[in-house]
Amino acid sequence: MSRSLAEIAPAALFKTYYTRLCYFAFQFIGNKDQARDIAQEAFVSYLGQRDNVAAHPIAIKNFLYTSVRNACLNQLRHEKVVEKFVAAQENVLPDDNTVMLTIIRSEVAGEIHRVLETLPETCQLIIRMGYIEGLKNQEIAAQLDISINTVKTQKKRGLYLLRQRLNPEIYSLFFL
Repeated sequence: MSRSLAEIAPAALFKTYYTRLCYFAFQFIGNKDQARDIAQEAFVSYLGQRDNVAAHPIAIKNFLYTSVRNACLNQLRHEKVVEKFVAAQENVLPDDNTVMLTIIRSEVAGEIHRVLETLPETCQLIIRMGYIEGLKNQEIAAQLDISINTVKTQKKRGLYLLRQRLNPEIYSLFFL
């Protein structure tokens, strides 16, 4: 047989190296199905890049083994990333208490926003700017082009109305 591997039909090349490449991949991965997939992908890669690989039998063999090795290493890296992500997510998963607190906060915020919408427009705006957005009285006065005393008066009025319209527990959580 004087033909080089480059002259051999892809099917014959596959027959010659597939089992070897599967075993080679299995040594890295430890999973037969993944090893088979990686070996097959090496052949597909070779067929796609055949014009860029030297037509020498050793070059073809080296290309196939290198492709399998790189795919295995990529697979192992990917598995490590997935494992780290899963481990991080396990630490982040909220417990029942955290979920319940989140539900309570959501309900309280919804109730506060509902009652805020019943306040007069200017009062509502100043309460939102001061307590929700965290702006200082001077900043609110400058943005609305009103006096600081008007801001203070509207805040006082808004808090009085909120106290009247909200459940006492919800009102106290508004400031937390």
